[in-house]
Amino acid sequence: MAAPCEPGERRPFGRRLLTDPSRLFQHNAWDNVEWSEEQEASARSKVQENSSQLLPQDKQEEYEVNAKKYWDDFYKIHENGFFKDRHWLFTEFPELAPHRNSSQNGDSVHGFSNKEESKKEGLGSCEICHCSLETRTERQLNLIKSPPGGHTEELAAQKSSDGHYPGAAASYRILEVGCGAGNTVFPILQTNNDPGLFVYCCDFSTAAVDLVQNNAEYDSSRCFAFVHDLCNDQSPFPMPEESLDIVILIFVLSAILPEKMQCIVTRLSRLLKPGGMILLRDYGRYDLAQLRFKKGQCLSDNFYVRGDGTRVYFFTQDELDHLFTTAGLEKVQNLIDRRLQVNRGKQMTMYRVWIQCKYCKPSTLQP
Repeated sequence: MAAPCEPGERRPFGRRLLTDPSRLFQHNAWDNVEWSEEQEASARSKVQENSSQLLPQDKQEEYEVNAKKYWDDFYKIHENGFFKDRHWLFTEFPELAPHRNSSQNGDSVHGFSNKEESKKEGLGSCEICHCSLETRTERQLNLIKSPPGGHTEELAAQKSSDGHYPGAAASYRILEVGCGAGNTVFPILQTNNDPGLFVYCCDFSTAAVDLVQNNAEYDSSRCFAFVHDLCNDQSPFPMPEESLDIVILIFVLSAILPEKMQCIVTRLSRLLKPGGMILLRDYGRYDLAQLRFKKGQCLSDNFYVRGDGTRVYFFTQDELDHLFTTAGLEKVQNLIDRRLQVNRGKQMTMYRVWIQCKYCKPSTLQP
């Protein structure tokens, strides 16, 4: 177990309001900042400008085909040093720590670092859709009383059908999609003291999953990390449908091709138990990251490619609501977080826009 965080209740986002402009540089961030009509118009103008020239189709196909390479290169370069562990999750999403020790309060969203949010926002990469399940996952599945010599996809499907699968004995199961180097998974394992907890985590990048599995805190009795091609609906999960309490999507859905998002959300919803929930935090429309893109980086409306080849979409609340409700889920929360981040050293301001959602699978079938 990691050392507990400093005691004291952390506040969820929305509690620190800038009512006196003279106090602007007294804190690192301010919540629910109102945009003026001029600021909104300026943001629209910047997006119109940077999306006026789309990448040629052959270049777009190249980014799709080579997506796995881009993510593997990213994690080989940065390993586990790029993103900070997200202890703030337990304030925003208490569902992740239903039995946590009261002395282990995590950082709230006020604790977001500019380092984490300024580039990838903790973006995982299993969603880029070009890989098969890898040898390491096959070895792990073989440890769970699997017949030797089979293909990984067949083994995963078998585990889902005969009741023998990783975490089968658990009473509370969480799946993080796009786990990266484990900056969400390990805080959950450290903080949630429920003996019935089991955490699954997957990523498109083999390099990312290697980082998780080789971490000193990786415990195969409580966690199962695997490489997974989320966009391939023939690629099996190691758990059966209606077995998960929580699915986590933290700055992940935005990297999926927009036309593939609905199929993925629908497939993930099938993994939830009745009453289970999808938790999401992702980019909102006109976030600073969108406004900073240059002409020639736009793939389609509100969908861009970064300099390192990874891609990102900027949502509206209505778009996310449509994705989840079409998948048969019910809205619990759909909030826009307009954050004013402050660099007090450089006397700079940065306007961020994020969306936070919770959508629940109905406990009973709708007529």
